[in-house]
Amino acid sequence: MRKLSLSVVLFAFVLSLSAAKQPNLVLVITDDQGYGDLSCHGNPILKTPHLDKLHSESVRLTDYHVAPTCSPTRAALITGRWTNRTGVWHTIMGRSMLRHNEVTIGRILGDGGYHTGMFGKWHLGDNYPYRPEDRGFQEVLRHGGGGVGQTPDFWDNAYFDGSYYHNGKAVPAKGFCTDVFFDYAKRFITKVKDSDKPFFVYLCTNAPHGPMHAPEKSAKPYANQGVNVANFLGMIANIDDNVGAMRAFLKK
Repeated sequence: MRKLSLSVVLFAFVLSLSAAKQPNLVLVITDDQGYGDLSCHGNPILKTPHLDKLHSESVRLTDYHVAPTCSPTRAALITGRWTNRTGVWHTIMGRSMLRHNEVTIGRILGDGGYHTGMFGKWHLGDNYPYRPEDRGFQEVLRHGGGGVGQTPDFWDNAYFDGSYYHNGKAVPAKGFCTDVFFDYAKRFITKVKDSDKPFFVYLCTNAPHGPMHAPEKSAKPYANQGVNVANFLGMIANIDDNVGAMRAFLKK
């Protein structure tokens, strides 16, 4: 991830369904997306209508500060603790592994009666006891390492038609990675929504982290910006589409 300029864009949906005494929770975090990479934050090129709508309806925590790299930010987010206390202060060389005695939001909510699912980028340890399935998440679909195709991930993995770890087992998938992560999250919600327990979904896109690959239809409106910028903006536009689809799905 960018070491000098990193912002994490965080979106949360809270839905209270009649079947649950506690609210259902969906927490979405994107990767390598800056504060200005939303049209509601003044970007003159990028169009993010669904995120803009959520922005207009939401409480905004404008004094949340990210770490210089992504793993420390993730560690702080899911533990509620200063990142250096969690053992995570970088993204490489073993410094991204969340100490096994740290308590995550997945663990707390799971122990409190929630169905818990994690989908997308974890980057807090790929081996036992550091994996999300070891940290309170009952349903998991993730890629390895800090990015699709990086060394801890599957060799030559790709943003399209990639392979992921589903509850610890390798599975192939069709389509763009962000679409896959949102799809699996919706499957999880569908499976648990009629139970007497609420659900918590932690949905972590690896987009718009490089390399810059986006669905053609998402990048096409920005083609005059050059290939890399068009794909970067297209990755965010694709996230926006998925957030809109998720909100519509949750309202059904």
